[in-house]
Amino acid sequence: MTTQCSTTTTPARFLLLGDSHAGCVGRAAQAAELPFVGGPLGSGRDFLGPFFDTGTTDLTFRQADTQRLYRQHLHTLDVSALAGLPVPLVCTFGLSAHTVATRQNWDLYRDRHGTVPDTFLHSRLFADLVRATVRGALAFYDHIAALGLRVLAPLPPQRVPGMSDPNVFFAAQHVLVDELTARDVELVDLRARVTDGTGLQRPAFCQADDTIHGNLAFGRLVVSELLDRGL
Repeated sequence: MTTQCSTTTTPARFLLLGDSHAGCVGRAAQAAELPFVGGPLGSGRDFLGPFFDTGTTDLTFRQADTQRLYRQHLHTLDVSALAGLPVPLVCTFGLSAHTVATRQNWDLYRDRHGTVPDTFLHSRLFADLVRATVRGALAFYDHIAALGLRVLAPLPPQRVPGMSDPNVFFAAQHVLVDELTARDVELVDLRARVTDGTGLQRPAFCQADDTIHGNLAFGRLVVSELLDRGL
């Protein structure tokens, strides 16, 4: 499901593309009457492995529904290709760390206590495995950088569902942050404002009916940060 621009008469301030974590950002922007175009294009795991093909000035999403929504958004912005984007891109692709941290994916590396050792989580092998898992998203940000576009990436809510390993979550997220920073992506990092002493999201910023998403209050903080950065 996609969240459309909140107005039709005011020029959009940004293009929002992402997974379901983009939903609360879109809802908060709508509530603030901040004009934008876009919204979620799929689930987090849809944007980890290869998910698009590149062209000189644009890209094509491999999923037909995703491509259709993407083209609708560009049409709304009155541009024919991503290279002509007149506004910053706000994107959550590849930041679904809880998916990367799915417990069964890391069973091979557990010690006799059932824990993934810190030495492994800080190893080059672990970083390489994370990069391989999110190679599609990293390729996307490489393409965006080559087009010279400004992109801002809100870090996801710091929520770890039962299917995921918390230690792997935080370690994988560290790798992702480093990779996006190296690609000149502007990270919107609200961790210091929304987490408790354990590093997990405080209930006040959690969607009450699920285990991974942020709520409207979290989305409002993201939107406030976007405005502070000139969007």
